[in-house]
Amino acid sequence: MPHILVATFNGGLFRVTPEAAMVEFTGRFVRSLTPDGKGGVLAIADGNRLYRRSPEGAWAVIAQSDHELACCVAVGEVIFVGTEDARLWHLDADGIWHHLDSFDDVEGRDTWYAGAMLVDGVLRGPPLGVRTLAVTCDGAALLANVHVGGIPRSADDGQTWRPTLPVDWDVHQVNAHPTRPDLVIAAAAAGLCLSRDGGATWTLERRGLHATYGSAVAWGRHDLFVAASTDHFSAQGALYRRPIDSDGPLQRVGDGLPPWQDGIIDSDCIATRGALVAIIDRAGRLYLSQDDGNTWTELPHRIPGPMGLHIL
Repeated sequence: MPHILVATFNGGLFRVTPEAAMVEFTGRFVRSLTPDGKGGVLAIADGNRLYRRSPEGAWAVIAQSDHELACCVAVGEVIFVGTEDARLWHLDADGIWHHLDSFDDVEGRDTWYAGAMLVDGVLRGPPLGVRTLAVTCDGAALLANVHVGGIPRSADDGQTWRPTLPVDWDVHQVNAHPTRPDLVIAAAAAGLCLSRDGGATWTLERRGLHATYGSAVAWGRHDLFVAASTDHFSAQGALYRRPIDSDGPLQRVGDGLPPWQDGIIDSDCIATRGALVAIIDRAGRLYLSQDDGNTWTELPHRIPGPMGLHIL
């Protein structure tokens, strides 16, 4: 039976099956659910604490920081962590934090800016920060999605960095393929970004999308998935797919999935594992496919304030 972890903005962390929704954390801001490379799961909670969930389901704090943590990714025995002020740290195997000064010196950093837009006359949006992190499956390239600052890339374990795609593409999530080191995708306000050389260079894809604002991406076994909407605060969003090695237009996902989701599918809110694909929209409606996204079922649990998914 599928078990899905759902991180939320202020409701804690839930473990959801088609039959029940169980609370694993209560009343906390949880984000950045990501594999730890050892059968467990990493998460950031309470703003500055890094947690690990063991394969048996026990959560424990593995580190605490003086900084507001935003995302993490495990690379061997090291965990790289991005912060809300657009800095990078890594936590070594002994639990010691190291600031990556090299990331502060990446070319073009002075052109980065906080993402914001006017909504009902009010300027809204997150601060300038590292929104998501990814590493190619061979460990050769580390990619940091800065919002808004493009995707700096390191090919030497974070010692040096170089910019890749344009800052104004406004990237919201970067995701490396789990078995093919050449493939990386990213969701951006400009559309779907695709790299076939490990994130060194990128192409932009918009064909088939009803709107270009990409908010989340994921790799299935046969297809890539991207969520699109008109803007971050849109009342509607939609999910698209395309065979991984195809160059054709993106196709709207249906077959049990409504044509419109209730608000956007935000960063980290598409999860895959084998034939399983799960999504959650801004209203907390959770949908599951057990056949690679071909057919879908809405689970009978509304999880408000979703910040990410992970399929166990």
